[in-house]
Amino acid sequence: MAKPNTSKLDREIKLTTRKLEAVRKGEMWPLTGAERRKVVRNLAAGGYRAARGRSTARAEHNLDSVAVSVVTRLESELKALQKERARVVAEAATAKAAKKSSSWW
Repeated sequence: MAKPNTSKLDREIKLTTRKLEAVRKGEMWPLTGAERRKVVRNLAAGGYRAARGRSTARAEHNLDSVAVSVVTRLESELKALQKERARVVAEAATAKAAKKSSSWW
């Protein structure tokens, strides 16, 4: 039996890792549409309040909570992908062991 085909999973793991690093750097490309709207809305609200000389604490807090939720989402996706990859590899190893043990040599 050949090695398990994990290339698609490896590609997704690599992409999710890149997304996670990008979010931690403050980039917006890995965000979903809803998350982008929240960020833009809070940036606009904070800018409006700053232009009026008022506190921007609420908008900053909301931006931080969006960032935390995105990181949490990407970390859970990464864990799920890694778990799925481990399952595929273990399944292939079990199948290989069963095939070896069933031979009559």
